Amino acid sequence: MKTVLITGCSSGYGLETARHFHAQGWKVFATMRTPRTQLLPLSSSLHVLPLDVTEPESIARTLEAVGPIDVLVNNAGLGLFGAFEATPMATVRDIFETNTFGTMAMTQAVLPQFRVRRAGTVINVTSSATLAPMPLVAAYTASKAAIEGFTESLAFELEAFNVQAKLVEPGYAPTTSFTANGAERMQGLIPEAYAPYAHSVFAMLGQPAAVTHEADVARAVWQAANDTTPRLRYPAGADAVALAARHPWFTETHDTLAVAA
Repeated sequence: MKTVLITGCSSGYGLETARHFHAQGWKVFATMRTPRTQLLPLSSSLHVLPLDVTEPESIARTLEAVGPIDVLVNNAGLGLFGAFEATPMATVRDIFETNTFGTMAMTQAVLPQFRVRRAGTVINVTSSATLAPMPLVAAYTASKAAIEGFTESLAFELEAFNVQAKLVEPGYAPTTSFTANGAERMQGLIPEAYAPYAHSVFAMLGQPAAVTHEADVARAVWQAANDTTPRLRYPAGADAVALAARHPWFTETHDTLAVAA
């Protein structure tokens, strides 16, 4: 039985990914800042643990409790809509603390065991905003784009130890709590001067041609965890795949598997 640790499992992608891996027979450690055990069917192969990826002590405690793992899924993240001009730098730093530095800290914490065992996979969940940036999410996009570059470079230095680093790039998922969870942070981030433009953006988001569902991301993470090839990117969701198709690294026969699996 393989073991996966997933961050940010209180809702959305993380919750669905935990359910998917458990259904496939893996041992799952589903982590979240405030554990909500009622979300998942707890058993000897599925555990809910507290974890704050911005706190080194929390990371150390959780990894000690979990023991050796085969796959780390860095999914925990904060969303943010707003005009960058009106976004306090303290808010920008909060976004980076979780989305960027939290992902890096978790990765750094598990790499020694992966390196010694010469086995393991780090899967970083980013966003299709890194494939085709959209307006009003500049700080969020920057935090995720940083992880794209981080993972690309990391994959090279881990190759010598038979350890893999991979990216899952979800598209726009209106059924997740991306906006709701960040409502407090977003107060006042659309000043009057930006209101007409923001209204047009939100209207566009209200009628998307294609969207991403939580199950799309769970399947893409599952595929990345079980793919032993050097493949780096796994766009998840019909809209993300369409955006990825514009990039030279994308090949239809290879990368559409993230949605078709």
